[in-house]
Amino acid sequence: MLVLSETPMPTPSMTVNPDTVSPGFVGFAAVVVLVIVVILLIWDMNRRIRRVRYREEVRDELDAEEAARAADEATETDADLPVTREGDDDPRAT
Repeated sequence: MLVLSETPMPTPSMTVNPDTVSPGFVGFAAVVVLVIVVILLIWDMNRRIRRVRYREEVRDELDAEEAARAADEATETDADLPVTREGDDDPRAT
């Protein structure tokens, strides 16, 4: 009669000290510094984007004022032109 014996399964043992594989204070400090740097970068980016928006708004206002001034000048020059009647060859000869 043949009896097969089972080989015992080895129980896993803790071979690594959990204190030496944790990041510890150095890892915590690195993460904190990284978070602070990211927050400062986001703050600076928002400031720069806001500045670009303000410049664009000012540029648009200046363009609108210039267009209004040009339109006013165009209407003033149209009002200065002499009115000619049909059939008049020279409007200055009156």
